[in-house]
Amino acid sequence: MAGRTVETRAPLSRDRVLRAAVKLADEGGIASVTMRRLAEELNAEAMSLYHHVANKEQVLDGVIDAVAAEINEAVARIELPTEGAAWKEAARQRILTARQVMLRHRWAPTVFSTRTTTSPEVLVYYDGLLGIMRSGGFSNDLAHRALHALGSRALGFSQELFSPNDGPTTGEPDPALAAMAARLPHLVGMLSEVAHDDPDSTVGWCDDQAEFEFGLDLILEGLDRRR
Repeated sequence: MAGRTVETRAPLSRDRVLRAAVKLADEGGIASVTMRRLAEELNAEAMSLYHHVANKEQVLDGVIDAVAAEINEAVARIELPTEGAAWKEAARQRILTARQVMLRHRWAPTVFSTRTTTSPEVLVYYDGLLGIMRSGGFSNDLAHRALHALGSRALGFSQELFSPNDGPTTGEPDPALAAMAARLPHLVGMLSEVAHDDPDSTVGWCDDQAEFEFGLDLILEGLDRRR
């Protein structure tokens, strides 16, 4: 009928599905990302999603690719020299920029650690980091060792050694560890003193900004001496 508007919906695509999955994870954690919730978020039939992502595992692989693509877009805006000694600050800024993206998606480090395939976007990120090292004078052998030394820190987060309370603490040592104080006096003593009271600054139990930068600078300074 004349004058009547018809509401149109953008067609489903893999990109739309993954953007919706990232949004759900940002709002409720990665556990909230199910095929049913994705269908509701996209106002679509659940079966229609399977044309774009075959299962939950493909969704998880896809959201990692999406977060890594966001990191690549962010680091592409960095304009710093990389030759010689300048490599260190360029690498530092690249890694801290990646971390800022991770802080927007606090669920992402856990998902990164569970993937058995490497995201193409993650490979692009590492290629850029290797380019900085090579420009700074690293041999391929030293650059390879540098990536091992950086570990997950290269992508902006620290792999947790353990999580005493399965999440940020409130300043008190974990009850299970406190009960073992006689056997673990140094560990319990350390945790009771340094337990974090600012979970909003972290992407893990013990991964606050100051500690992240301390570890990063320690590694970069050591690598620069080896260079």
